[in-house]
Amino acid sequence: MAPKPKSNAMQNSLSDQNPKSFKWQQLAGKYDEIKQVICSLGQEKFAPRAHRYDKEASFPFENYDDMREVGILAMTVPESFGGLGVEYPEYALLAAEMGRWCGSTALTYNMHACTPLWAGHITDDLEMSATVRKQHRKKCELHFSRIVNEGAIFAQPFSEGSAAAAGKVPFGTTAKKIDGGWLLNGKKIFASLSGAATYYGVLCTEQKPEQSLRDTLFLAVPAKAGGVSIEGPWDPIGMRATVSRTLLMENVFVPDEQMLMPRGVYYQAASRWPHMFLTLCPTYMGIAQAAYDFTVTYLRGDIEGIPVRRRMYPTKQITVADMWIKLQQTWALFKQAVSEARVDPTKEDRLRAYAAQYTVMENSNEMCRLAIRTCGGQSMLKSLVLERLYRDSRLGSLMLPWTAELCLDRLGRETLYEPGETDNEP
Repeated sequence: MAPKPKSNAMQNSLSDQNPKSFKWQQLAGKYDEIKQVICSLGQEKFAPRAHRYDKEASFPFENYDDMREVGILAMTVPESFGGLGVEYPEYALLAAEMGRWCGSTALTYNMHACTPLWAGHITDDLEMSATVRKQHRKKCELHFSRIVNEGAIFAQPFSEGSAAAAGKVPFGTTAKKIDGGWLLNGKKIFASLSGAATYYGVLCTEQKPEQSLRDTLFLAVPAKAGGVSIEGPWDPIGMRATVSRTLLMENVFVPDEQMLMPRGVYYQAASRWPHMFLTLCPTYMGIAQAAYDFTVTYLRGDIEGIPVRRRMYPTKQITVADMWIKLQQTWALFKQAVSEARVDPTKEDRLRAYAAQYTVMENSNEMCRLAIRTCGGQSMLKSLVLERLYRDSRLGSLMLPWTAELCLDRLGRETLYEPGETDNEP
């Protein structure tokens, strides 16, 4: 295994055969190389450990150590800051590959990787003055160097148990401006990576007499900052290794340099770059693929310890055919949607993003259901992967900011109404 990343020494390889064959700077755009590394890590490390993490509801620290060793933690950090420079569409496909092997690892990694994606690639497309952009770039140097040189992990706690995460009202977590920074108060529920993250990327509202969604801030809160604490149990039905407990912040001082986006830019991003909320999809796309892969392997009699073949039965063949069609339909919509991610997408692009989110989340669980029905009762043993895939897949539709219900709501409303239209016209 290659040595851990060190400052100004980006020599880490993504090739087991030749540990010095690639430098990080050379990997931008080398999709196949990165995918192969993720696949190798998934097969050899992530998948064998997944059962234990799920059973214990414990965080996959070993998986993150492995990713840190080969530089994968810096996948979405721009090349100019020492990262791999993978942008949104390629990232989505690579993250789906990770989801094939361990859903909890992929989902938590998504929250880490999306922080530099939002602060870098997405923010670059948005409007700000030359002075503000220069200041933001300086802050990015600080944030991104923590990932590249120190192997830091970023979380993205979002939910508060209110309509804030859905973009309906301002976040209840507030930030009061004081000399040199901000004073943060509030809480986040289902805060994935609890106790594992180095920094929490907290969405909060600047404290003003009258607050609006435009006052949303995105701040990097050090996990060890005074006033930060984690509470509550964690024993859910699925995605158990995400360790998504409750994050509390009481008079937490956050210096100005910890801003991940300048004032007003998060609201601009949420309004003009909606695909930034499609980033949960890859995990569940990977789970759908994993359910299909398991079914084929199982019916062929290639599961270790269960060598009975069932592929000769027409009912099995028909269901596998149905699964293949559903999987290809889901992949096609997913790939189309992520390829359209950009600032100010068309109405059709935006609607297709909602449709992709809904389809991936629902079909992921449907693929698992079909797999169970086709493979039979023995396939549901906890020693096999399908039982966990089914539980993990069911949670996708519930995840903010784009739950299945919210996607349908927005699809219906935005299809029938143009911006500013009401039913109260004279």
